[in-house]
Amino acid sequence: MDLEENIETIEAGYEFLLAFAAQGRPPAAEDEGPGPHARPTIQGMAVAMDNIAKTLGESEDAFEQVIADDCRKAEAAIAFLLAQEKIGSEVVDNLNASIHLRAVLTDLFLYSEALRPLATEEESGVKAYDAMKSSD
Repeated sequence: MDLEENIETIEAGYEFLLAFAAQGRPPAAEDEGPGPHARPTIQGMAVAMDNIAKTLGESEDAFEQVIADDCRKAEAAIAFLLAQEKIGSEVVDNLNASIHLRAVLTDLFLYSEALRPLATEEESGVKAYDAMKSSD
């Protein structure tokens, strides 16, 4: 998975967890009660955070180091949650409110938005260059 896919996994996972927490589900094991269950989403988020922490942790950029550190902290909270036999809405709601998870989300929103204009400029530059070449 590349960096952008890992970021998407975390952002989509958080959206799922918000909806899950709002449902008021009692604590249940993954094989109990109606689905979808939160555990697979939380596990995916943990893997994505680990990938980001490893990738950005090697960077010399100070903000990328902050993101890696925040991912490690949020991953510890997620690992604690995953160690529980049963997961319900209330504990997921507490994870959602965790300053560590929110720091990762805020970091990633800022990071993604800061990089997006560069990608757009590069794409438009390529399109302009292609258009210029085809008009010759």
